[in-house]
Amino acid sequence: MDRRYFLQSILTFTTLQLLVGCGSKQQTQLRVNFLKNSIPGRVVNQFSRSFKQKPQLKFSPVEELQTIFQQLKKWQQPPKKDKEQGWNISLPFWRSQPSKVADIVTMGNYWLDVAIQQDLIQPLDVAKIANWSKLPAQWQQLVTRNQKGELDSQGEVWAAPYRWGTTMIVYRRDKFAQLGWKPQDWSDLWREELRARISVLNHPREVIGLVLKKLGKSYNTEDFESVTELESQLRSLNQQVKFYSSDKYLEPLLIKDTWLAVGWSSDILPVIARNPKLGALIPKSGTALWADMWVRPRKTASTNTDEQNLSYQWINFCWQVENAKQITLLAKTNSPIPNQIKPGEVQKPLRDILLNDGVLQTSEFIRLLAPEVNAKYEALFAKVTKI
Repeated sequence: MDRRYFLQSILTFTTLQLLVGCGSKQQTQLRVNFLKNSIPGRVVNQFSRSFKQKPQLKFSPVEELQTIFQQLKKWQQPPKKDKEQGWNISLPFWRSQPSKVADIVTMGNYWLDVAIQQDLIQPLDVAKIANWSKLPAQWQQLVTRNQKGELDSQGEVWAAPYRWGTTMIVYRRDKFAQLGWKPQDWSDLWREELRARISVLNHPREVIGLVLKKLGKSYNTEDFESVTELESQLRSLNQQVKFYSSDKYLEPLLIKDTWLAVGWSSDILPVIARNPKLGALIPKSGTALWADMWVRPRKTASTNTDEQNLSYQWINFCWQVENAKQITLLAKTNSPIPNQIKPGEVQKPLRDILLNDGVLQTSEFIRLLAPEVNAKYEALFAKVTKI
């Protein structure tokens, strides 16, 4: 499944990248590496049209958040000499070209603390973010951290969240109509009727996390070995699962090979919007949250003040109420900026999900745990699923 993609974005971003090659060297520039399909092309077009004197804008879509994280690490390393790269210096046209450093990039909340710890990103200047006050307190708290990447009200602001979503359940309406009930919470995944009928993410923290949530625990439980029922419940769930995948979990659902899937809202919402045979829900007891944020690399492409300010103009633009609304409606995702969307503006299958702010009160972000704890999660997952 090709995640986070639509044609309008490709057309728009191709056009905007052509502007870079045609512009004058004196023009200010803004390079943005973003997670593909996380920003609608229409929003970028509107941003471009907001300037009287057009800057050079280059918005480059990247397939995965991990790729962007690796780019950040690479940009902080000193350039290698020709011999270290293994190239023949007599053939300069064979030399690899390093990727241009971006001014601002997408980062998932999961990576934020380690990016701070490894000195890959720089704090944001809140004085340059006019719309900071529009960001609800819970989001301000999420991105205010100390130098260790820990939440700290006295720390600095390291990121600007622009969309968020959940781990959720999607199911076939026709199959559940035959069963005479609809899924409501994580506990429904253990019902006998769903044995070998479920596809889930191939992700230890997500799968073990939902079991912990069912047991009334946190997704971020570090001493999970003390949860006596965890392994037995995980084994029972494994008997219900027919297919583990983090990118193709919807395919078996669409061909009726499975009846229910657990996945990310960024994948699920675009599918249910065009497929009335599918229903979706956020479990009542709460779920895992994710957020995509703008961060500035420690070493940025821009060196002059005008170009640096373009990054803040872009953040402010995404946080303007109307643009936040467009991100929600066009990208079928949630915005951290309250934007007063009316039920009639959202497709019926998406209303209960996109207009459900209460989920923030019952759910939590998956944190990056200590390596030794994370290794235990992976070991337990492998032991039970035999992957």
